[in-house]
Amino acid sequence: MKYNIKAMSGPELKEVIESNFKAPVPELIKEADQIRRSIYGDRVFLRGLIEVSNVCRSNCYYCGIRHGNSHVDRYRLTKEEILACCEQGFQLGFRTFVLQGGEDPYLDDKRLVDIISSVREKYPACAITLSFGEKPKESYQRLFEAGANRYLLRHETASDDHYRRLHPDNLSLDHRKKCLYTLKEIGYQVGAGFMVDSPFQTVGNLAEDLLFLKELEPHMVGIGPFIPQKDTPLGKEKAGTLSHTITMLALTRLLLPEALLPSTTALGSIDPHGRERGLQAGANVVMPNLSPIEARSKYSLYDHKVSSGAEAAEGLENLIAQIRMAGYQADFSRGDHIAS
Repeated sequence: MKYNIKAMSGPELKEVIESNFKAPVPELIKEADQIRRSIYGDRVFLRGLIEVSNVCRSNCYYCGIRHGNSHVDRYRLTKEEILACCEQGFQLGFRTFVLQGGEDPYLDDKRLVDIISSVREKYPACAITLSFGEKPKESYQRLFEAGANRYLLRHETASDDHYRRLHPDNLSLDHRKKCLYTLKEIGYQVGAGFMVDSPFQTVGNLAEDLLFLKELEPHMVGIGPFIPQKDTPLGKEKAGTLSHTITMLALTRLLLPEALLPSTTALGSIDPHGRERGLQAGANVVMPNLSPIEARSKYSLYDHKVSSGAEAAEGLENLIAQIRMAGYQADFSRGDHIAS
């Protein structure tokens, strides 16, 4: 192995990141792909994404559905609408449902438990992934006992100084990290993750992200480029690049060989071939959108988010063809972490 990422210190990681930023060297991409193939073969796991609510109590400076954005057309799916999305996904072949939303106070433990237990009862063999932000341990426990298997909670940046420049004072990186460790303790398959090229980010910050992932050892890591949203405090900042994001995906694959790494919608939003490039750099998950068509444009975390074509359930055949053209095979199974 040329890149012994696990043994590297922060300064060494910083040097590797910098050396690959302009254009990832082919050897790095090849090694990342070889590692994922040695563990997961050529399979790319498909998850059905359901964006449950764009109501959020938080005010993160980069997020389009932040509480302070008065331009958002707010919505919240009913339990019946969520179950209808699951039914559509199940008929299409999906065996993992990803329920995602803002930190919506209306979606308290009682309502989420009702939704999760209903999905679990109807689809007992399917995996249920949640992404609803920071919650008390007792809430995470209740949702787990109701039938949830996985929880996505991107840490966004592992640098405390950087975190404070992206979030209001009532949010802290320390609490975010504690939530991730709590989720692991309960028994979830846990997903962390970070933005690439977010405002004020340094290469040293990205090295810190890798060191934190090494410590946490999450089952999943969501990595995508920063894309500004015009109605946020950071709406005029520059978007992230494909090459930088591909570099961090490949390095994360080398660091966590067994991790499940999505090739994100954000990658497909900044480059028409972004998703395929992500897969070739070690990613092995894609999440087509099962949400009602009329809701998708309202869940606008950033500008120019693609929500149609191969990004959507209606474009499934196109997505499968794209995956095949990239050199892989679409897999509709649960796609659990190999060690879980």
